[in-house]
Amino acid sequence: MMFKALGDPVRLRLFSAVASHESGEACVCDISDVGVSQPTVSHHVKKLKEAGLLSSERRGTWVYYRVEPAVPAARGQAPTEAATV
Repeated sequence: MMFKALGDPVRLRLFSAVASHESGEACVCDISDVGVSQPTVSHHVKKLKEAGLLSSERRGTWVYYRVEPAVPAARGQAPTEAATV
């Protein structure tokens, strides 16, 4: 399911934006500039959460996302390495 979720270019950009954020988490306001509307961003982030790639935390009016620790990319491993372990 992880590869299917990352197969969409918008989801891949969103995931990369969260994973590369310097604080380890990103506010939705920081990652929503991916060339699609806000409802579409919400849809894609939901799919990434359902695939177990992201987790979220609401703080006031904003939602902050972080890569799940079990995701190989969060540990700097290529997905193929994790699939064979």
